Amino acid sequence: MPALDSVVSREITTLYSDHHRWLQAWLRRKLGNAFDAADLAQDAYLRLMGRDVQEIRALREPRAMLVTIAQGLAANLYRRRAIEQAYLETLALQPQPTAISPERRAIVLEALVEIDRLLGELPLPVRQAFLLSQIEGMRQADIAVELGVSLPTARRYIARAVVQVCFLNDAAA
Repeated sequence: MPALDSVVSREITTLYSDHHRWLQAWLRRKLGNAFDAADLAQDAYLRLMGRDVQEIRALREPRAMLVTIAQGLAANLYRRRAIEQAYLETLALQPQPTAISPERRAIVLEALVEIDRLLGELPLPVRQAFLLSQIEGMRQADIAVELGVSLPTARRYIARAVVQVCFLNDAAA
């Protein structure tokens, strides 16, 4: 993280002392859980610290900014939990010999969350084409019919999603 100059550091310290208790109470009401509220409140300030120095100095409505950040963090929390729950339900259906270690499970879960994030960056038809291909096992011609596009377009959609999920992820690591 880039070093914050002392003025910005003081501003964030002031924001924290003025609004942290309020933000944590707001999150506790929204989430119904004091532990998650405390974690997300801290994460909100960490995100704020990662913002551009000029943006922090120009902040006029700190609570609105904190709520916006916290809502995004809460959405990510819910999304991650939904993915984790679906994964755990799938694992529960597997025969015992195919059960995996907790470490491996954590690695797979992180990969699923990352794939979900990468797919979320794609336009809906591209994402749908990829999921129909990979999850439903549909042929490209059937995907084209399902989406109402030409076969070459369906192929481009799938290729674009594969590049996004398989190759751009490696470049970011």
